[in-house]
Amino acid sequence: MRALIRKKPVSNRPDPAPSRWAWRIQRMMLTPGIRLALRAGVPFCITLAFGTWYLADDARRGAIELAVAEARASIETRPEFMVNLMAVDGVKDELATYIREALPLDFPVSSFDLDLVAMRETVSAIPAVKTAAVRIRPGGILEIDVEQRKAVVLWRNDDGLALVDENGYYVAGATSRHARPDLPLIAGKGADAHVGEALDLIDAARPLGKRLRGLVRMGERRWDVVLDRDQRILLPVENPQRALERVIALESAQDILSRDVARVDMRLAHRPTVQMTEQAAEERTAQQAAFRARNK
Repeated sequence: MRALIRKKPVSNRPDPAPSRWAWRIQRMMLTPGIRLALRAGVPFCITLAFGTWYLADDARRGAIELAVAEARASIETRPEFMVNLMAVDGVKDELATYIREALPLDFPVSSFDLDLVAMRETVSAIPAVKTAAVRIRPGGILEIDVEQRKAVVLWRNDDGLALVDENGYYVAGATSRHARPDLPLIAGKGADAHVGEALDLIDAARPLGKRLRGLVRMGERRWDVVLDRDQRILLPVENPQRALERVIALESAQDILSRDVARVDMRLAHRPTVQMTEQAAEERTAQQAAFRARNK
């Protein structure tokens, strides 16, 4: 019976199935990380190594830097990128000249060599400039648009006379009081820090008309209103405008400032004090002495 069963012939061909190590290597080569390393990492490393070797030579590196600099210069110096002149708008000739001196540029100059932000900060740092904008207009024009501070009062201090704006910022110097007779006068240390309050007092003193000479900051705490005939109204630290309005009301009712009064002291709101002039006090003393002599 066994003789009737046909045996399969034994083949001498090798087994086509991979070995265990070959199978592991094939599986590893199929992982995304290995594939990315072979596709990108190996070329990058080869390129990096070649570039490092090539740039290690000073002569080659200098030639590359020179070529880049020449290419950049050829672009930056093209006519469409050149700035040929400066235009200062919004200010008078004196301030415009000062701005030009603050930005010493040698035209023509490439627009790539201009730091517009730094230039705007330089112009804005000028005391008389409130705001500034810097841009390059078509045609190679550097435009500086400036808003100038507007002087509202003339401030007399230890250094002389100065024009200041509503926020107390310095605008310009003044040679004399007659240089700006249209502006009110304030004086004293720290007066520039209270320009708003001074303007309110000057507005409240309008009924006094041309008698008002100015305001003086006393002790950096309060104001004195200076009138003609060397008269003064001493205002308190708090609510100075209300105290001034009371004095003006007394003037309207009793002509208190039209008399021989040197000082009207309003520092104590509940007890105003009036100081007479020396001449009026002497006349009063003489009258009292004559009255007592007659009544003896």
